[in-house]
Amino acid sequence: MPQVLHKANGRGIANHGWLASCHSFSFSDYYNPEMMGFGALRVINDDVVAPGRGFPEHPHQNMEIISIPLSGALEHEDSIGHKQILHRDDVQLLSAGTGIMHSEYNASYEDTLSFLQIWIQPKAQDLTPHYDQHDFSNEFPDHGLLAMIGPVGFDAPLLINQDAVVSMACLDGDDLVYAKHFSQNGVYFFVIDGPALIAGQLLRSRDALGVIEEDTVLLSAEGQSRILCLEVPLS
Repeated sequence: MPQVLHKANGRGIANHGWLASCHSFSFSDYYNPEMMGFGALRVINDDVVAPGRGFPEHPHQNMEIISIPLSGALEHEDSIGHKQILHRDDVQLLSAGTGIMHSEYNASYEDTLSFLQIWIQPKAQDLTPHYDQHDFSNEFPDHGLLAMIGPVGFDAPLLINQDAVVSMACLDGDDLVYAKHFSQNGVYFFVIDGPALIAGQLLRSRDALGVIEEDTVLLSAEGQSRILCLEVPLS
């Protein structure tokens, strides 16, 4: 089974004092020609932001941007009129399209903010920018698989401009099988909380495994584990 194993301690590291970030793929000052993405998946940044600090207004264009708070409160504001505060179990999707400005801050002046930011390259260019978010706090199963994001026509609360599916696998001492939705896709499994056994590989928190050809992948864990399943086109 063709696989790409990425260990957590092999990620790029940036520490700006107010921001500690681990980059799964080349980003900003971290450049590794062997870590340029996984198909249409271009960025996974694992960010910890100090109280009251954040990213001032900055532009994006033609990128699908997903933000997933893990702890704390993420304050988002953009140039198309949205100002929101997101918490754990919220998921935000920003389709930058022709261009959008946004800022991201830690909404708390006491607690740190931990969140994942994920970039997926779009299927079509120069569409009208779009913002959406969804609260999954009452939807994540104790054990099972929940599709959070999918293309137009897919049964998911958030719709993305790509033939991609983003799901959360929740394990509690059990097994489940991930079945691909598109034959041309690969699946990048990013372990949020581990350990877990994925396609025969033991992964711990923040380890990742890209599976390229298999249509089904077995996930298992002896205890509680959350795994982000990023199914994306490979070309």
